[in-house]
Amino acid sequence: MITVEICVSDVPTALVAEAAGADRLELCADLGQGGTTPSLGTVEVALRTLRTAAPQVMVRPRGGDFRVGELEEQVMLADIAAVRALPNPHGLPVGVVVGALTDDGRLDLAVLRRLVAAAGPLPVTVHKAFDEVDDQFRALEEIIDLGAGAVLTSGAAPTALDGAARLAALRRRVGDRLRIIAAGGIRSHNVRLVLDRTGAQEIHLRAPVRRDGREATDADEVRRVVAATRALT
Repeated sequence: MITVEICVSDVPTALVAEAAGADRLELCADLGQGGTTPSLGTVEVALRTLRTAAPQVMVRPRGGDFRVGELEEQVMLADIAAVRALPNPHGLPVGVVVGALTDDGRLDLAVLRRLVAAAGPLPVTVHKAFDEVDDQFRALEEIIDLGAGAVLTSGAAPTALDGAARLAALRRRVGDRLRIIAAGGIRSHNVRLVLDRTGAQEIHLRAPVRRDGREATDADEVRRVVAATRALT
């Protein structure tokens, strides 16, 4: 079955996405900056109220580039520790989403190694900082060696469709050693084409709609995406 992950910005939108059939949620704040760490209260209430959708918590202290300074790393380590300490009354498979790059366009392996170690048993996804890496195939092997479980990518292209050939090549390279989550411009009208061209087993998207002057999650769009993927299995 294709896994559908929806990026959400608060608990109400998380509940909407779950009710619409999302398998997994990426829980973020400040989506206008590409997503940053949500408040501890947001994560705690999400764990208390969600029942089936697995929350993946973005751990990113600020928007902008993906270079991580010493103090920012300390913040990220503290956030990971705080997430691990939260009660998880429904036994949801919680994970964390991280990324860090060096000035010369490589993964910052020293920082990432410490973040993965801090996550302990929580599964780790490397986010779309990966799409700014110069050599993605080398980076895949590095991510596997770090012990992370997944990478979120559009194949270094503006959208998953644009990067479909690269996404397919990345999947062939890693086999079952690492999960490749296809992301970037995926919607109900093109999800089948993305899956056909990439062979992806996991997809990530926002389903935004404006409501009461702010962004919310479009439950109907989530349902359409889920229905489209289920029809292929």
